[in-house]
Amino acid sequence: MPTSTIRVAIAYHSGFGHTAKQAEAVARGAALVAGTQVELHNVAELTDELWAALDQADAIIFGAPTYMGSPSAAFKAFAEGTSKIFADNMRWKDKIAAGFTNSQTISGDKLNSLIDFAILAAQHGMHWVNLGLYAGWDTSTGSIEDMNRLGSWLGAMAQSNADAGPESAPPKSDLQTAEALGRRVALVTQQWVRGRATSADEQLKEEQQAYATAATRRHQDQGN
Repeated sequence: MPTSTIRVAIAYHSGFGHTAKQAEAVARGAALVAGTQVELHNVAELTDELWAALDQADAIIFGAPTYMGSPSAAFKAFAEGTSKIFADNMRWKDKIAAGFTNSQTISGDKLNSLIDFAILAAQHGMHWVNLGLYAGWDTSTGSIEDMNRLGSWLGAMAQSNADAGPESAPPKSDLQTAEALGRRVALVTQQWVRGRATSADEQLKEEQQAYATAATRRHQDQGN
């Protein structure tokens, strides 16, 4: 089956550049999958162009820093802005969704942000994709170099020290984890888009066969 082009949009906010670096890593991972068009969208400004681009995407990956235990205020404004899309017959229904977040501390209650993203996706009727990686740094021989070192499964987590700028944080392992999320989303999205197209083709064939069968019966009845 030929590879159909899919569109993966990364809708993110970054306060100091660390989450932007994580978003770029997600984009790199998605771009590794042939036939994937990747777009990065900073949601700090809610423009008509932003909404149009997200409407056209097959998958939307949400990302924001975790501040005081929840997504940044700018991302929350974006999330609330999607209520118009929800009200318009759930325009994002059946798109693929996923999420990532970064905070200063190892925990930072980042899971709360990922849950916010997942609930946002659920309200829109989207299909959530998890990280799909085994946890790292969970043995005496593990280290900060392990992928998924923060032990997250709902989405990708990263941690950036308070005194480290985006040129050195998040660490390489967290960015590799973000890349893995992007690649997984692109693969799942291709499977979903192809499967949906195949299902539609099969349904059309069934309808055409049923029409042909009905026409044949009508012709036979008229002959009798």
